[in-house]
Amino acid sequence: MRAPVHTSTFVRPTSQMVDALKDVSAATACAKLHQMGITRTFIDGPVPLHREPDVKVTGGAVTLQFLPQREDVFNGAEQEDIERKTPLWGVLESIRPGDVLVISAHGSHFTGCLGDMLVRYFKLRGGAGIVVDGRVRDAARVRALGVPIWCTGVTPHYASQTELFPSAFNVPVGVGGSLVTPGDLIVADEDGAVVVPQQNAIPLAEDSLLHQDREAFARRRLDEGGRLSDYYPLTGDGMTEYLASRSGA
Repeated sequence: MRAPVHTSTFVRPTSQMVDALKDVSAATACAKLHQMGITRTFIDGPVPLHREPDVKVTGGAVTLQFLPQREDVFNGAEQEDIERKTPLWGVLESIRPGDVLVISAHGSHFTGCLGDMLVRYFKLRGGAGIVVDGRVRDAARVRALGVPIWCTGVTPHYASQTELFPSAFNVPVGVGGSLVTPGDLIVADEDGAVVVPQQNAIPLAEDSLLHQDREAFARRRLDEGGRLSDYYPLTGDGMTEYLASRSGA
């Protein structure tokens, strides 16, 4: 078994970046990044394991990469104990408070990337949430831990039991059709998970919060009986009315 591959250093996002995105939804972040010319930011596949309506996480990405097994490199028939010598243990030891663990598992239906013990340790390290384009196991115990998790489902298998093995951590990964590099920001809620590059975080947050405020105004007017064409999208007289409400006129 080769030594785990990893990036020894990377730049985590600042607390200012994370805080700026706390109130930005995944849908708004995705739309605004698209307008900025960054179009592949939605991590396709993972959905919340916990279906509470207010599920939300924002934080910096640390990454774990799974690759297909090959007998001369890693064989799933080997004992589960060997996993402690892989990036699966390495990435968990690297977790800092507020980190979001992003796992590339190729959409596998059979690989249980994390279970009770590993998610428990992640929580004790201060991890904020987990996004994996694959499965988790020990579903009831994991749900009870309360860690926000986005995944494609559950399985009884442990991480290297079938076709994949943990190969590297804190390296660039492809997850659900998106590139995630260590230190990117993750915004995830009921609509899914979105990747936000650090350099876009502050301008995106400023634009997104204004956008969400305008939508809140339009939503109120629609609830009061307003016409859709007058208030969505907010232009013309609708925008004038919104600006007047903001100025207190």
